[in-house]
Amino acid sequence: MSDTPNVTPATPAEPAPGTRAPLSAIDILAFLCEIIAFATLALWGFTMWPFPWNIVVGIAAPLAAILAWALFVSPRAVFAVHPFVRAVVELLVYASATAAWWTMGNAWIGLGFGLVAVTVGVIAGRRRLA
Repeated sequence: MSDTPNVTPATPAEPAPGTRAPLSAIDILAFLCEIIAFATLALWGFTMWPFPWNIVVGIAAPLAAILAWALFVSPRAVFAVHPFVRAVVELLVYASATAAWWTMGNAWIGLGFGLVAVTVGVIAGRRRLA
């Protein structure tokens, strides 16, 4: 018999039930990208449409994006979907904000936002899958 005790590897520490892991810099950047995307859609709706429609589109565009985000992408999403579906919905929200910047005549802002948002989304998605 050996003198070494029977040691089992420790399981990784998980947050207690009802709590979540602390936020990281990527989580904060992902949240900022979401808020900027919603604000961009509101700005696009209010500035790019004539009077009666600007109010409707200015409210409906970000509301539709927020609804899609809450249903499929948020940490407490209503529907538990495959990570591919989650990534597609996230990409559609970011792409619509990028397209909104392009239609407002600010292609470089749209391109920069799209690049940053997709990069942060990929990193955050990889962390969720790990």
